[in-house]
Amino acid sequence: MAQHMVPRQVYYRVCAALLTLTLITAGVAFVDLGQLNTLIALTIAVGKALLVLLFFMQVRYSSRLIWVCVAAGCFWLALLLTLVMSDYLTRSWQVVTGW
Repeated sequence: MAQHMVPRQVYYRVCAALLTLTLITAGVAFVDLGQLNTLIALTIAVGKALLVLLFFMQVRYSSRLIWVCVAAGCFWLALLLTLVMSDYLTRSWQVVTGW
């Protein structure tokens, strides 16, 4: 199987984008946007994770089987986070008596 050769310039640009997004994240942390701070920080974090996944882990140029494995991993992570958050959000419903 032939390897896909990625020019160094692509890696330099991705690295510059990651550094820029990191600086934006740090800058937004000093601005009081209320509930939007968390949403913006998570959005930037997802963008950085996608850049690392696609370019540095070379998923962008991989076969469809790798894409299926990545999608399955993302689905599994979403499922686990959903179950954890459903447990956490329903904790206040329990009434503990007799202690």
